[in-house]
Amino acid sequence: MSQPPGTRTGLRTAMAAAGVATIAFYTVAAYLVVLLARFVWTNRPDMATLAWVFLAAMLVSGYLTYRFGTGRTLTGLDARELPRERAPTAHRIVDALTAEMGVARPRVYVARLGEPNALSLGGRSSALVVDYSLFRLLSAAELEGVLAHEFAHIEGRDSLVQTFGHSVVHTVVGVVALALAPLAFVAGGFGRGLALVRGDPERWHRTVPGRLQVGLTQVLTLLLIGLTVFLRAYSRRREHAADDRAVEVTGRPLALARALRKIDWSRESTFPFAPLYRRERVERHPIGRLLSTHPPMEERIDRLRRRAASAGHSAGRTGGLGGGGSRRGESRDGLHPGRPNRGDDGWTRIPIGER
Repeated sequence: MSQPPGTRTGLRTAMAAAGVATIAFYTVAAYLVVLLARFVWTNRPDMATLAWVFLAAMLVSGYLTYRFGTGRTLTGLDARELPRERAPTAHRIVDALTAEMGVARPRVYVARLGEPNALSLGGRSSALVVDYSLFRLLSAAELEGVLAHEFAHIEGRDSLVQTFGHSVVHTVVGVVALALAPLAFVAGGFGRGLALVRGDPERWHRTVPGRLQVGLTQVLTLLLIGLTVFLRAYSRRREHAADDRAVEVTGRPLALARALRKIDWSRESTFPFAPLYRRERVERHPIGRLLSTHPPMEERIDRLRRRAASAGHSAGRTGGLGGGGSRRGESRDGLHPGRPNRGDDGWTRIPIGER
């Protein structure tokens, strides 16, 4: 139903009046922003002092997050400390890795992480968190490789570096956002005012001031994405380094490869529509790989297989830090997972209801 001409004219007049009032308000706001900017520039500290202030803020923020973040993370995961008598083999592996790698012994926790996984946490005291499912999924040698990988992160203080890296990103983006906020605020206001005057308020972003605000937002977003991509690339390199260090310590590249293969297969099978959704599509997509914290699982497994081939490792190598060198649970090619050989390792003492 069309509106009478008089009604349309009145609506346009009201919108134009609102637009003029909006432009007037933001004109005053722009003047105040100019005065504020002039005051800040006149009373600015020297650049060296300003740089030291920002550096101190980043260091303090990163240190506090690293120092006290472990407890909050454990609480958020509902992690429970794993008694030695409930998993003696796992604790023997942790003892051996502690002695071999010369790091402070981390506390061992179990939690329901939603998928087979293990992670290391730094802070006041380091911690290892293992998903319940790994105890029924992996053999002792495979668990040894996974834990050695996490020990390598602890040894390299990767949590500390990542924490400070995120602190730098947040500080830099925050400073740039603070500098651009007044201009974006004024530009957005002028854009909305002009759109009201034109009688098309929904297309304010098509005006010149509106496009300026959108551009500033995009610049800030690109800065955040760029710094995040840099951090994620560093994280992926550290994952490869942790794999290499785990193999160096345990001497079992294929055991770690089998563990990764089992974890990968288990993650896929837990999704009820696995044939319709494959994580490889995300891992192989350029954007997905740029923003991923871990390299593609196939890439990691292939690196471990090449390392095993170059070093002449056999599939059934015995020994290792965790003991349990039996060939049970190992397939002929040494990579495709078979039935884990738990033996009398104590893992089965964890009741099914607690897994």
